[in-house]
Amino acid sequence: MRSLERIDQWPAPHAAAAVVRADGTVAGSHGDTARTFRLASVTKLLTAYAALIGVEEGVVELDTPAGPEGSTIRHLLAHTAGLGFDSDRVMAQPGTRRMYSNAGFQVLGDALAEHSGIPFAEYLSEAVLAPLGMTSTRLEGSPGAGGVSSVDDLVRFAAELQAPKLLDPATLRAATTVAFPGLNGVLPGLGHQKPNDWGLGFEIRDSKSPHWTGADSSPRTFGHFGQSGTFLWVDPDAAAACVVLTDLDFGPWAIEAWPPFTDAVLAELRAA
Repeated sequence: MRSLERIDQWPAPHAAAAVVRADGTVAGSHGDTARTFRLASVTKLLTAYAALIGVEEGVVELDTPAGPEGSTIRHLLAHTAGLGFDSDRVMAQPGTRRMYSNAGFQVLGDALAEHSGIPFAEYLSEAVLAPLGMTSTRLEGSPGAGGVSSVDDLVRFAAELQAPKLLDPATLRAATTVAFPGLNGVLPGLGHQKPNDWGLGFEIRDSKSPHWTGADSSPRTFGHFGQSGTFLWVDPDAAAACVVLTDLDFGPWAIEAWPPFTDAVLAELRAA
């Protein structure tokens, strides 16, 4: 795919990308797809998937209490537990505000570890990474931002997100549907969003503006970006997903470069 060559013009020292069709085939790739990068908050997709598997396995339920009083696993996944960005300070009552929280995902990981009886990094590996053959992916820090992976590994995960084998498809559909609809909040790096729609661990594009995906991305697009200059989106209407990893922290360059990149990818997919 020629559109992927756009990453060569970005100021990042290293960048790699791939597009994965809904049937799991790779439509195109560019750059060193075996190179490992820090995922930052793209890690949350892996953590959320492990949590959803935990729900299906009976390790926890979505309504299992976790975090502040009145908060549950569901609240933590949807960033509505009321916790601050990087602290355990309670800023709001659960379910009343969309407050993006790394701390909430740490609490989520701790809850899964407590209920499963094994460290979260081990649970993540057993539930998600090993079954998908993601051999270069590891959790080196928090469940919210401590992942390291390669494009090759995330291609496997992107295929799973389009045709789940580790989860009941109905579970994934529910997780990529807006949870606690109508809540406003801040999309880090992009400002206030009204509403700031989110699923269970997955950010949902809907009609957000500005946004890190493209102007032509469907409202059903879901995924996540990371402050390390990384992103993964799935656009069900395009029947494709895209993974991009870089080693240049998110900033104005990404806000300028990512949306037209995504639009170019979608245009090439439509023309194929």
